[in-house]
Amino acid sequence: MALTNGQWRRIHPVILSGGSGTRLWPMSRAHYPKQLLPLLSSRSLLQEAALRVGDGARFAPPVIVANDEHRFIVAEHLRLAGIAPQAHPDVLEAAVVGWNDDQKLVKPKAFVVLKSPEKASDALMLVLPSDHAISDVPAFVAAADRAAAAAHAGRLVTFGITADRPDTGYGYIKRGAAIAGMDGAYELAAFVEKPDRAHAEAYLAAGDYCWNSGIFLFPAALFLSELEERHPAMVAACRRALDQGKRDLDFLRLDKSAFAAAENNSVDYAVMEHTRHAAVIPVDMGWSDVGTWDALWQIGAKDGAGNVVLGDVMTEDSRNCYLRAEHGLVTALGVEDLVVVATADAVLVAERDRAQDIKRIVARLERDGRSELTAHPLVHRPWGSFRSIHSGDRVQVKHIMVKPGAKLSLQMHHHRAEHWVVVHGTAKVVRGNEEIVLYEDQSTYIPLGTPHRLENPGKIPLHVIEVQSGSYLGEDDIVRFDDTYGRN
Repeated sequence: MALTNGQWRRIHPVILSGGSGTRLWPMSRAHYPKQLLPLLSSRSLLQEAALRVGDGARFAPPVIVANDEHRFIVAEHLRLAGIAPQAHPDVLEAAVVGWNDDQKLVKPKAFVVLKSPEKASDALMLVLPSDHAISDVPAFVAAADRAAAAAHAGRLVTFGITADRPDTGYGYIKRGAAIAGMDGAYELAAFVEKPDRAHAEAYLAAGDYCWNSGIFLFPAALFLSELEERHPAMVAACRRALDQGKRDLDFLRLDKSAFAAAENNSVDYAVMEHTRHAAVIPVDMGWSDVGTWDALWQIGAKDGAGNVVLGDVMTEDSRNCYLRAEHGLVTALGVEDLVVVATADAVLVAERDRAQDIKRIVARLERDGRSELTAHPLVHRPWGSFRSIHSGDRVQVKHIMVKPGAKLSLQMHHHRAEHWVVVHGTAKVVRGNEEIVLYEDQSTYIPLGTPHRLENPGKIPLHVIEVQSGSYLGEDDIVRFDDTYGRN
């Protein structure tokens, strides 16, 4: 921990939860990206990232920067993990960090500067993506302590990952001389884009190159002043996005037009390559950016034949494969070096060493307007979830789950009627001017154009089968009159 005036001081984590993780399709999708998936354990990558900075003596409650459409899902993940984020951070200066699909802190707009128990000018910010794997958490925490000490001494610190192979999927950092008086910190000599194989092998052999983790720790005010010196228009746009933003329940929603006006750039290009205050802390902490299926194979637990097997999978005479069944049975016979991932609505089969090329499949899905690119059959909502069971001509069947105490919006539809059958739990139903309570095996009918609402007043999840019928069954045929989650 950083030491100020003889007292220990906490670090403020900022966790980036954006991007769509398209290289992990078909599990990662725009409406439910990889950081929300339990890819490595029973917890999502976001939950793992938040728990990593859960030491309250060392870290302040985290600030989560997320896409607007994911905000309720992110809040639920944190609640289930027992994590209380900073609900209404008192923002003193321009804030917001953007990202690309790799979640490597690119496209910064500006930075979050929070009011803390210390002076804002002294606040130390730890910025980390939500979708990375770190198996050696004590090593991570120790590196954060070293980085905090360097940041307190006026350095903008990036974490460099000790390279153990000539990986061409990562950017690299060349470190310079050790910095006197700063344990484990080095001058930052250069950033290098993702290299070809020959250059990657040369970097590994040289011994003074690290992988670029996209994790940063620095004095917030120093970073902001460096950014404002070089990109004042970017910082000004972010200030407008904050000033014109709105509080929404436990969220701060930035003004979209002001945010969009900010220049896109990377932290590396915008600040770190030009500042005189950059430093790198090399660390070996079992890190992976979990960017591809091959990366998941690299860090996964393997059987005697080198296969990573997850779900209902049977293998015979198969080696060095990543085999994952999220739905149904997957069998593999006499294959090597493959990735096979089966979800409820899609199956991916690819050579493992071509995992980076999944973007070509994603591009075709996008071009063809395929729904499998953006959403799963199981769709999460703030109140629970629904799964499409059948979709046909003028009819659609869904399985709806409403969490205890939750309720859908008061709404109506112009083009469809709905039949609800309660299969588990208790339902409170508003239907026009009446209110009824339904128990298991009871049902009701919602005529087209009738205002209605479904609520779970009980203490167990409510499960309902919904049958929609009508001329148009799209999710956009909805008029909300009242909504607990502010979606009117």
